[in-house]
Amino acid sequence: MEQAEKNRFLGEEKLTKLMLKFSIPCILSLLISALYNIVDQIFIGNSELSTLGNAATGVVFPVFVIAQAFAWCFGDGCATYLNICQGKNNTENAHKAIGTGVTMTLFAAIIVMAVLYPLKYPALTLFGASENTLEMAAEYLDIILAFLPAFMLMNMMTSVIRADGSPGWAMASMLAGAVVNIILDPVFIFACRWGMAGAAWATVIGQVVSLILCIVYFCRPKTFRLTWKSFIPHFGAFREALQLGISSFITQVTIVVIVLVSNVMLAKYGALSQYGADIPIAVVGIESKVFTVVINIVVGIVLGCQPVIGYNYGAKKYARVKKLYFLILFYTVIVGLVSTLIFELFPDAVASLFGQPTNVPNPEDYWDFARKTFRIFLSLVTFTCVVKMSAIFFQAVGKPVRAVIASLVRDILCFLPLIVILPVYLGIDGILYAAPAADFISILVTIALTVTFMKSLPQTQD
Repeated sequence: MEQAEKNRFLGEEKLTKLMLKFSIPCILSLLISALYNIVDQIFIGNSELSTLGNAATGVVFPVFVIAQAFAWCFGDGCATYLNICQGKNNTENAHKAIGTGVTMTLFAAIIVMAVLYPLKYPALTLFGASENTLEMAAEYLDIILAFLPAFMLMNMMTSVIRADGSPGWAMASMLAGAVVNIILDPVFIFACRWGMAGAAWATVIGQVVSLILCIVYFCRPKTFRLTWKSFIPHFGAFREALQLGISSFITQVTIVVIVLVSNVMLAKYGALSQYGADIPIAVVGIESKVFTVVINIVVGIVLGCQPVIGYNYGAKKYARVKKLYFLILFYTVIVGLVSTLIFELFPDAVASLFGQPTNVPNPEDYWDFARKTFRIFLSLVTFTCVVKMSAIFFQAVGKPVRAVIASLVRDILCFLPLIVILPVYLGIDGILYAAPAADFISILVTIALTVTFMKSLPQTQD
């Protein structure tokens, strides 16, 4: 009876009310998740480590993205599969897919650790570490890798918890870890004077706290029940979930590729400019974290609505699906426009949150490049938000091909070639102009994908 009432709620309740119920906790949860890295950079930037410390955490950032690629692939895939099963009123295989997802996440974590530990120095160099930042980055990475299974399991499980109709619990688990991180960062970095290691220990302890709360929830979920047999891989049930989550994996992997190529190009053309190699990498590392905050708000809106989208699509309530897309689009555009105004008008204020450039030859070069980065690189961030939102929406309705296309066009087909070609003619500024150019092209493709999808839906009265 309780489950039937929940299904009626998802299929009949006012959409704006559902968005408030599901999206706000999800937004807060993802913003809190972003805090893990941002808080580290803020405290590091305001310590004696300063700009070089921020550059060091910037080159470790791809490791977090690689870990999230696997965790979100399995978690988002299982979450979407669960919601579509709910809409079809058939959740018999959901526990098998979710249990297998947990097992595969743990296995993937072990593989990533086994690869990166012996290759950490070549990997960090590949990610853009200079001789000034390599040892600091390695010190930070050693601790992060040791607790990578906790980080990945936490991310995988929160996706399923949200889909199970408990976004508040997912938010609370992330909040608890973030609070621990925020408390321990100044203690370890300033009081204990542990430097980069202190920032890393604060981060991983917070992640463990979040994971413990996720495990507590998994003992008594709402719409599925896990047994020990659930964790034995059942690839028949997991295959469909994996297909639904593959766009999340591709999206995250493309971020790694972008960061890698960007750092290489920034180091190359930065060294040929007045800024040097370290300032551009440090500034773009900060920009990436700020950009993550904006994108996480948008992702929180659409990902929070995933249970509603998946249920109504599975129940063939297509009119509600269409209406929900345009509601999400409206709020996404608002987030993008407000962010653009902040970046264009107050770039110094945003960059100054991450400390003062005390260990670079010319601090004014740092501020000059920071202003250009926020004003040029993020000038069309509204388009980026719409593209990312649409990709997740396509994933939620079980259209992974459209989701992958929306993700790949912006990041792989447009941005990567442009970031290599434009600097040849424009120097380091060409790297910054590559982003808005890619955003403009990708929004046109996303509009075409959305229009054809909406036209393909049967007409219904809901």
